[in-house]
Amino acid sequence: MLYKSSKFLIIILLILSFSGCQKRYLNQQNNLSKSYKSGKQNIKIGDGEVKDSPRMHSATMRPYEVLGNTYYPTIATVGEKFEGIASWYGPDFHEKKTSNGETYDMYAMTAASKTLPMNTMVNVYNKDNGKSTIVRINDRGPFVEGRIIDLSNSAAKEIDMVGRGVANVEITVVGFHSKVAITQEEKKEEIVVGKFYLQVGAFINQAGAKITQDKYNNTILSVNYKAIIMETISNGKTFHRVWISGFRSEAEANDFRKTNGLDGAMIIAQTNE
Repeated sequence: MLYKSSKFLIIILLILSFSGCQKRYLNQQNNLSKSYKSGKQNIKIGDGEVKDSPRMHSATMRPYEVLGNTYYPTIATVGEKFEGIASWYGPDFHEKKTSNGETYDMYAMTAASKTLPMNTMVNVYNKDNGKSTIVRINDRGPFVEGRIIDLSNSAAKEIDMVGRGVANVEITVVGFHSKVAITQEEKKEEIVVGKFYLQVGAFINQAGAKITQDKYNNTILSVNYKAIIMETISNGKTFHRVWISGFRSEAEANDFRKTNGLDGAMIIAQTNE
């Protein structure tokens, strides 16, 4: 999704008028519940279906580059909050493909996020007027500094920001798989779309790997990270590789590598297929 400029957005707002009644919170939940097929985890989109699976997440959660900036999608947990500026997008993108393969409907309750997993449910609270709405992430954007979410036209109407074009918002993750978390088990859910590691050593001798593992765990790493030993076979030989685990994204692993002088360490990415 390419983001149009604020000037162009103002022109669009001046020449277009929008109709249709606004959907209230309960109607949103009823519609979302009807669209969710328990077990199969498929989302009904008009006459077609878009799979909501680990493989689909892998395809849409790889690092990507837009306008010279690289973005690193990461994991999310229910209750996680973000603050920033919301904008909205509509006519120019209506009925075009979104980043996860759906057809964009500016009248549906959806939104674009640069890094949240696809089909994450978020509550968008407009700090300027106290209004809120719940939307499903199905696209990437907005690619403007400071902006953290791009709402559909209908979602923007729900929090009364169409005329102004932008709003100061607080976003809260409230569920996954197109479903708002209700049970305690659902509220504890975490979407993990990939894992990132730093390889800091590779040994044929297991004792050497254990010494390196202990060195990192006992003297270098904080409680957020842990050194582990992974066994792999290459050319008939078994190697004991020491990996630092616990990174939420490639960017985090790279920052850790630079901060701790581990320029020679290799970043390992594993996605859930």
